[in-house]
Amino acid sequence: MTTPDPTTQTLAPLGTISPEAVASRFAELQRAFDDQAARHSSDPANWQAFLIKWTGRKSGILTQVTDNWLKTASPDLKRTVGQELNKLKSHIEATLAEKQREIENLAESSASARDKIDLSLPGIERAIGTRHLIRQTFEELQRIFQSIGFSVVEGPEIETPYYNFEALNIPEHHPARDNMDTFYIEGSKSGHLLRTHTSPMQIRTMEKQAPPVRIIVPGKVYRRDNPDATHGYMFHQIEGLAVDTDITFCDFKGTVEYFVREFLGPKVKTRLRPSYFPFTEPSAEVDATCHVCGGSGCRVCKQSGWIELFGAGMVNPAVYGFVKYDPERLSGFAFGIGVDRFAMMKYGVTEVPLLFQNDVRFLRQFP
Repeated sequence: MTTPDPTTQTLAPLGTISPEAVASRFAELQRAFDDQAARHSSDPANWQAFLIKWTGRKSGILTQVTDNWLKTASPDLKRTVGQELNKLKSHIEATLAEKQREIENLAESSASARDKIDLSLPGIERAIGTRHLIRQTFEELQRIFQSIGFSVVEGPEIETPYYNFEALNIPEHHPARDNMDTFYIEGSKSGHLLRTHTSPMQIRTMEKQAPPVRIIVPGKVYRRDNPDATHGYMFHQIEGLAVDTDITFCDFKGTVEYFVREFLGPKVKTRLRPSYFPFTEPSAEVDATCHVCGGSGCRVCKQSGWIELFGAGMVNPAVYGFVKYDPERLSGFAFGIGVDRFAMMKYGVTEVPLLFQNDVRFLRQFP
C-alpha cells in the first residue's frame, strides 16, 4: 500500500500527539523531499518549481511547517518540533546544495560537449569582400598609363559650363549643351551641371601647370541617357591628355596601340577611323579586333571583326587659347575611355545594369 504524499495539501496543525508521532511526521516529510529531489533534479524547469514548493517564502513546505506546526505546537511539543524542524532544514539545505552542484556540473559538461571543436570537420568558409569589377578595371587602366609616365588627377563632378563646354571648344549652340543631354542643377544661377565627361580637368590642369603635361583623369560622369542594356545615366570614364613640344600623331598612335595591347592582349590589332570631336583635330575613333572572335566575325562585332573602343585625337589648337598655351610651339593628344565598356569587354559582361545592381551572385564571379 502506497503511503500518501504529505506535501500534496496544506499541512494541518499537529494537534495533541506524542513526541514520537512528531518525529514520524518529520521523517515522512524528509522521505518525500528526498524522493522528489531525485525525480526533479534532471530537469532544470521542474527543479525550479521543486525549489519553490519546498523553500518558497510564502507557501513553501518549510514555511508551512514553521507556521502550522511550530507556532501552534503545545508547550510540551514545541521543543521537539523545533529540533525536528532544524534537522529537516539542515538536511534540505545540504541536499539542495549537492543537487545544485550536480546540475551545474551537468550543464557545464553539456556545454563543453556542444562547443567542442571537431578538428576533423572542414573549416567554415567566411565570405570576404572584394574590389568591385569597375574598381578593378580602373586600377588596371591606371597602372598601364602610369607605367608610361602619366600621372593621375581628379576633379569635381559638379562643373561650370565654361570648363565642361566652352573651354573645350564646344560652342553654345552645340546639342551636347542642351538639357536633353546634360543634367543642369536646378536653382544654380551660374548654370552648374553634372559633368558629362572628365575632360574639364584638361583645362583645369593646363591652367595651373606648364608643359609638359601627361595626365589621366578617372571618375564618374553623367548624361541624360535612358537606362538599358548598354546605357546608363551615370558611367565611368578615364580622360587622357599629353601636351609637350614635338608630340606627333605617331606618338598618339603608338600610345593607343600600346595601351590596347596591354589591356586586351598582345594579339589584338588596332585601327583608327576618322571622326569629329570639338576639342580634337584631327579626331579618330579607335577600334580593335573583336575580343570574342579574334577578328573573324561574330554576333558581338556584327560580323565586322572590329569593336569600337573610344574616341581620341590631337588636341585642337583652339583649346590652347583658353589656357594661354602657344599652339605654334606645343602639340598633344587626348582620349576618353569608357571604363564600364572596357570592364564588360574584358570580363564578358553583357549588360551595363549588372555592374550596378550589387547582386552578390554576380560580384562573386570576379574576386
